[in-house]
Amino acid sequence: MSKNILMIVTNAGWLDDDHKTGLWLSEYAEPYMEFTQAGYEVTTASVAGGEIPIDPNSISGEEPDEWDGVMEPLKNTVKLDEVDPSKYDGVFLPGGHGTMVDFPDNEAMKKVLQHFADEDKVIGSVCHGPAGFVGVKDSDGKYIVDGKRMTGFTNEEEKDTQLDSKVPFLLETRLTEHGAHFLAEPNYTEHVEADGKFVTGQNPQSSLATARKFVQKVEQ
Repeated sequence: MSKNILMIVTNAGWLDDDHKTGLWLSEYAEPYMEFTQAGYEVTTASVAGGEIPIDPNSISGEEPDEWDGVMEPLKNTVKLDEVDPSKYDGVFLPGGHGTMVDFPDNEAMKKVLQHFADEDKVIGSVCHGPAGFVGVKDSDGKYIVDGKRMTGFTNEEEKDTQLDSKVPFLLETRLTEHGAHFLAEPNYTEHVEADGKFVTGQNPQSSLATARKFVQKVEQ
């Protein structure tokens, strides 16, 4: 029987009034291709639904041929509060700075992720995607990242992008405040952490490896 995977992406196209952002394309495309090639049915959702803004810095102009078809689900995503999480075997949150705007403390996000945490299903994310974990607790009232070995876009990487003054908070700092055991490798190093069924990647360079580890966990 085919597995069903939920991917949640950002609707936010601006970090502030003068910095355009959105979804970091490879962080969606590479996992999406891995999941579909594994035979999974993939649903792409977002907080507001509809078409997804792509971070212009993540578009090279000549996307790989194997990404053909990847853009289609991003043209009309499902609204997250219309999703029934019980139908899915795993959830994956790609990044892009847009996630820092509309993912944290979102009620629909909390409801969906609480289900995956409570049911011990696979939860995956890469780069800024873990912004979706901010404020999320399980049904016992414990932050879902509390005690988890994980990674994500680091404070040093944020400083290197010179966007540390524009983001509403530093992701590494906030997740650590929630009790995460946050592990960081040097900037833009491929780095994946898997703690049980909780799989995270540090940066865009980690997208494919994170997706492959996610698939391993789904198949277990």
